[in-house]
Formats: sequence, C-alpha cells, structure tokens
Amino acid sequence: MATALGKWLGIAAGVSATAVAGAVAYGRYGLPQQFPLPPALPGERRVMSRRAGPLSYYVSGSGAPLLLIHSVNAAASAYEVRPLFEALCAERRVYAVDLPGFGFSDRSDRSYKLGLYIDALHDMVDEIAADSGLGAIDALALSLSGEFLGRAAVGRPEAFRTLCLVTPTGFEHGADARRGPNGTGREVRGLHATLSVPVWSRGLYNLLVTRPSIRFFLEKTWGSKHIDEGLLAYDYLTTHQPGAQHAPYAFVSGKLFSGDIRTIYEQIERPVLLLHGTRGEFQDFAEADWIEDRPNWRRVALDAGALAHFEVLPDMLRHYRRFLANPPGEAAQSSSSPSRSPRP
Repeated sequence: MATALGKWLGIAAGVSATAVAGAVAYGRYGLPQQFPLPPALPGERRVMSRRAGPLSYYVSGSGAPLLLIHSVNAAASAYEVRPLFEALCAERRVYAVDLPGFGFSDRSDRSYKLGLYIDALHDMVDEIAADSGLGAIDALALSLSGEFLGRAAVGRPEAFRTLCLVTPTGFEHGADARRGPNGTGREVRGLHATLSVPVWSRGLYNLLVTRPSIRFFLEKTWGSKHIDEGLLAYDYLTTHQPGAQHAPYAFVSGKLFSGDIRTIYEQIERPVLLLHGTRGEFQDFAEADWIEDRPNWRRVALDAGALAHFEVLPDMLRHYRRFLANPPGEAAQSSSSPSRSPRP
C-alpha cells in the first residue's frame, strides 16, 4: 500500500487550516483510540526484547523454521500473513513477527528508522535460533519488508537459507537509480515533522484509518473490490490502538525506504524467489528483468493483487514449495562470503 498511502498522507499534510482543525477535533472527540485487540494469528504469541525493544511474535508447528514478515503501511500487522501461517504451520515451525510500531509490539513515540527494522529481523533470527536450536532459516517478507529482509540477508548471509519476497518494493520504474550510499533513506524533508505535530497527529491519522479509507486502500492493493473482510476488520482494530500513528508516519515520510535498494538486492547471495501479483496498485515490476541473469533468483507472477496469498493460496504455495525443495544457485551459496554491513 506504499504508493497510494503516501499520496494520501502527502495530501493530508498540505490540507487547509479548516481540515487541520477538523483533525484536531476528531483526535480529541472522535472515535476511541483503543479497541480490544485479539491475536492476529492462531498458535502461541510470545514477547521478547533484544536490539529493537519489545517485539511480539507468533509461533506454531514443528520442523524447519520459517519466518513470515508482514508489510509496512498504516494498518500493518501479522494478520497480513495469516493464510500462509495457517497453511505452513502444518509442515514447518512457523514464526510471524509484529514489526516495531505494529500489532502487539512496542508502539511508543520513538525513532522509527530503517535500522530499527533491520535490528528487529536480526532479533527474530536470534530468537528462532534459541528456540529451535537450528541454523539458517527460510524467510518470507511482504512489500516494503522485502527491502528489510534483503538488507538483513546481505549483512548476515549465514543466517538465511532462502528468501521469498512477495510483491516487494524496489523493482518499479526508477528503482535502478537507487544506488546511494549504504543505508541511505528516501525521507521527504519536513513531512514527518509536519505529520507528528502533537495537536493534530492522532486526529489526522484517525481520519485516514476509518473503515471506508481502509477499504479504499485494500481495494487498491487487491485491484478489486473483493478484498478479505477479515483483514479489513483486523486493520480497523489495530489502527485504533495507542501510538498506532508513529510507525506509519515514519513510513509515509520515506524514512523506511532504502535509497540504495538496487545495490542491496544485487548483493544478495542466498536463493531468492520474487513472487508478485499482476493486478492492483502495486503491479509495477518494470525494472525486475535484471534478475533473469542471476542464478540465485527466480521470479513468478501470479494473477492476483499484491497480497496474492489471500486470493490464490494453493497456486502460490505450489511455487513456494517447489522453490524451497530446490533452491536456485546453491553453488553460489556455498561460496558466499560474510558480509558487507548488517545494518545501515
């Protein structure tokens, strides 16, 4: 939901004084900022605290470990990986994290920046190793979190066996130019400060996470009006929690996008499955052709929106299981060298 939401909040940041006054009033007198939040997934929910502070995650099943990572947007949570979690925990030990600022993880008013999310992935790798006693893991990430996973794998290749990037950012028109210095972001100067002014920060966010607004963005994501109603319902609850606006404001201001993402993707040595939909707002993979010459990359396009697992789960799992059973570029893996820089 990155592009559409960024446009909406960019517009919101430049609204008239009357609209800002409305946001102030809505924040103070509108709907409550907290509803009871049920678990997003079945299985056991745990909390641990390492580099990135308190992180909540879910775990279920037995076997080789698999980490699922939800996307980043105004309403993100582990619910976004629910179909995958439910299907795969019958054959794997599956972990699904609530990233910082989302779900049951810490939502305090702190600095949400790229390094925090890379730290969160390293925290999960360490937690999984302690829990399972096993080595390299398979990991799957949605949308912008694909950039986080790619950077974590470049910095710490021995921690990952394979990567699956589901409709990731960084392959659209213009992505080839994102070769800035290591760890550079794409922050829009002044936008985060404007959105975070206390007098209207929460009210403005509440205006953008009404049920009609969330439905609008999900329809953009699906490329259809036939969205998952369970995801819509959970999105509404998780956006109405204390501190829910902090991480999304870092997201829409560009702080969490990598200015060097093309360089990062090119440095990945582990087997990678790029799996993306062909419908909806996020179907632009115009600059993904370069991976055809990379022996460790595979690409699959599905007739679905950005969250393909909600629409064509059996087809997606067929491709993913085939990839896991025979990862491409295994010879390159065995000769991989320790890495460039684990964090920006």
